[in-house]
Order: sequence, then C-alpha cells, then structure tokens
Amino acid sequence: MADETTARVGVTASPATSSPQASATGRASARPVAPAPGGRRGTGSALRKRLEIAFFVAPALLLFLFFVVVPIIRAVQLSAYRWKGYGPLVDFVGLKNYVSVLNNDVFTGALQHNLIIVVASVAIQLPLGLAIALLLNRKMWGQGVLRTIIFVPYVLAEVIAGVVWFQLLQPKYGVIDAMLDAVGLSGPEQGFLGTPEYALWTVIVVLTWKYLGLAVILFLAGLQGVPEELYEASQIDGASWWQTQRKITLPLLGPTIRTWAFLSMIGSLQLFDMVWILTQGGPANATTTMATFLITEGTKRQNYGIAAAASVILFIVALVLALLYQRFILRRDIQDPTASKKKVKA
Repeated sequence: MADETTARVGVTASPATSSPQASATGRASARPVAPAPGGRRGTGSALRKRLEIAFFVAPALLLFLFFVVVPIIRAVQLSAYRWKGYGPLVDFVGLKNYVSVLNNDVFTGALQHNLIIVVASVAIQLPLGLAIALLLNRKMWGQGVLRTIIFVPYVLAEVIAGVVWFQLLQPKYGVIDAMLDAVGLSGPEQGFLGTPEYALWTVIVVLTWKYLGLAVILFLAGLQGVPEELYEASQIDGASWWQTQRKITLPLLGPTIRTWAFLSMIGSLQLFDMVWILTQGGPANATTTMATFLITEGTKRQNYGIAAAASVILFIVALVLALLYQRFILRRDIQDPTASKKKVKA
C-alpha cells in the first residue's frame, strides 16, 4: 500500500514521468473560474443594456405616440360622431360617416385620381429617372451642374413650386400659353388647370417635374454600388450595352428602384399640397384627391365627422397597399438570404 502511494506521488511530482494530460489538467484547474451567465454580474450588465436602450428609444417613442398614435385614435373617435368642430361629442352615429364617405361620388372619384397618380408617377418617373441617372453616371463636362439642376425642383417647397406653376399655366397671359401662341398653337380656353379633361394630367406633369430629381439621385446612389469589374467583364465577353444594363445594372439596382417606387406610391396616396395650390381639387372635382376631400369637408363644410372618417379610410388604404407591397415586392430585399438555403438543406 505504501509503495502504491509513493508511486502515485512520484508520478505527480516528477515532471519527467507526468503526462501532458495531467499537467494540462493542473494548469486548467489553476485558472480563475468565470462567473456563471446567470450570476449577479450578468444580470447587472443585461439590466444596464436595457436601461440604455430605453433611454435612447424613449424620446422617439414618445414623439411617435404623441404625433402618430394619438391623432389616429382621435380621428377614429371623431369619425363615430356628427361634429361641427365645437362643443362636446354627443351626437353618436357609429359607422354612418363611413357609409356616407364610401357612397360619396366625389370621394370615390378622389380615390381613383390617387390611384391614377400612383400608376402615372411610377410609369413616367421610373424610365425617365433611370435614363437620366445612367446618362449622368458617365463622366462628362458639367456633370455636377446638371445634377444640381435636376435636383433643385425637389428641394423647392411645394408651396413655391405650386405658385410658380400656377402663374405659368394661367390662360392667355401665362408663359405656357404665350409659348404655344408663338409656335402657332393655342391652349384650352379656360387654361390647362381650368379644363376638366386636362387638369389632372397637367397636375401629373407638374408632379413629375417636382419629384423626378429624387428618383435620379436615388438611382445615381444605387449605380455607385455597382462594381466596375462587372462592366469590364461584360465588355470582355462581348455583351452589348443593352445586355449589360439588363443583366447587370437593373438587377443590382433593383432594391433601390423598389424602395423609390414604395416612397412614390405612399406620397401619391397622401398628395395634398400641390393639388390644393394648383386647383383646390377643381375644376368640377377633376383633380380631387382623398386628402383634399377631407380638408374640404372639414374646414369648408364643417363636417369634421365625415372628414375624420375619410382620413381613417385614407390611412387604411395606404396601410393595406404598403403591407401588400412589402409582402410581394419588398420581400426579397428584407428576407434573410440564408433562409432559403436552410429550407433547401432541411
């Protein structure tokens, strides 16, 4: 028994006879033990991170609640009453205001005008903006000046741009009619903004001039992210210019185009200021939008319940279209690229 004990001590003490596993175990046991993840230090660190997040998020969350959530709740509340803008809310009508709005021909026409503006904005500004962006992406003389000229209309306030175009489009005395007379043509008798057949399309032209610069700037920013090596490889392979744009530029510019189209859609649904300055929804409601409809009902006719119901419908329409757009179009840009691979492996 003594010999066995002596042998064990000798193996442990003698570096020549000790195994690497034994010495490594000894060194590992000598290291300080890290605290458990659920210990006091881990709990305090997690609490501190939560407090930091709450500290930075709370101001923005309060502003969002005060300027977005509270007005929405208030609009829903007002939409259930017949209210003239003064006095307490006592005349409860339930969903009658919504029925009145949906049965109103002016509102249904305004909804159609909004949808026309959405489609026209994308159909006109997308090819124009993409063509100008591809042109300005090349090295040329005066490139910076051209970019500034194209982007300036977007920087101008809607009120200023609307007043300028209102003066240009005045019948007989406006610059547009004077230019047409100079080449032997004549505009409508009541002007482009005063003729129902031309008013909406004239507004669309003004909107294109106003917001085309945003599309060009976004597309130019997206083009900066396309690697030059891909263009060089396409040239080596003998691809034409159109093949290069179709196979390289457009696919890589896809996320930027889809994001811009989303912003254009939401802005077209909420369009108010430019239409209000140019036509105030006229003539004969030819340019009325959902926003101008609810403003007219609320401020001019004192039907704040009807206006609140129209605002809620506008919010629902914009929300549904935004969710559908995100679900079917923006899905490829926000989903995890490794998710499909994981499904395939599974």
